[in-house]
Amino acid sequence: MQVVALKHIIFLFLALLSLTPLISSSYALVLGLLMALLGWVPPQINPSAWVKRLLAIAIVGLGFGVNLSVALEASINQLGLLIAVIVSALLLGWGLIRLTRMQPTTGALISAGTAICGGSAIAALAPAIRARSEYIGVALACVFVLNAIALWVFPAVGHFFQLSQQQFGVWAALAIHDTSSVVAAAELYGEESLAVATTLKLTRALAIVPLVFVAAWWYRRQHPEAEAASKLPAIPLFIVLYVLAIVIAEFIPQGEPLYTFAFQGARHLLALCLFLIGASLSVTRLQQAGLKPILVATVLWLMIASGTLWWVLHSA
Repeated sequence: MQVVALKHIIFLFLALLSLTPLISSSYALVLGLLMALLGWVPPQINPSAWVKRLLAIAIVGLGFGVNLSVALEASINQLGLLIAVIVSALLLGWGLIRLTRMQPTTGALISAGTAICGGSAIAALAPAIRARSEYIGVALACVFVLNAIALWVFPAVGHFFQLSQQQFGVWAALAIHDTSSVVAAAELYGEESLAVATTLKLTRALAIVPLVFVAAWWYRRQHPEAEAASKLPAIPLFIVLYVLAIVIAEFIPQGEPLYTFAFQGARHLLALCLFLIGASLSVTRLQQAGLKPILVATVLWLMIASGTLWWVLHSA
């Protein structure tokens, strides 16, 4: 009993330590993964749930360090590309579902998660198409595994191809599933990359609303006997607060010291999120995903990641 308590204390100590400058974001990720592999994550703690809560707070804090003109330029200039990537991912996903003859609902959830916003898109789409819990679980497991891989692979690939901060930010925002992994990977690459990736990724996340609207309409058309699908999801509050933070920092410059403090605090909070992301990975999740779904999810993700990387490298 004493050993169990000790390992849980070590986990909490490292989690708190990741909030300080003593542990960098990359080391925080490694330490979290080590805790998961050793089985030292307290059973009372759900790292994935905490990541979602803490990341929302961190994103709002990051808004105080983003220049308004830069944010607008990034969103407007890449809007056409964002739409093209989302539509391409959905069409490619549909093709892979038919080619592999995998369960269509699971495939639709994986495609939506790849196209827009990982777990958030899956959670929003599932009620609209009456997805069963086992299909949702498999799709979430696939996306989670690929998110964890992206944290390691993307910065390495970015350095290999000598991507600029701007280029990497755009690539990460277009090709990584969840907001948490986009922000974390960009933070590992650099501060300018973080600002670009966060803004562009949150713009991409807004596509959840029209996607669920279309999916609900299509489901009712295919299943007229079913009840009306769920209501459209509201725009996540943290996106609204992120935009508000950018506007406040732009038009009330007198609060610069406070904005700097909030931005730096958010950077440290991101390190904690990385620690928790590492702690969330387990062999169980890999087994839960299954061979065919993880294969389809991986192929789809590689197609989108390689295609957007090619565009980033040749668009200058």
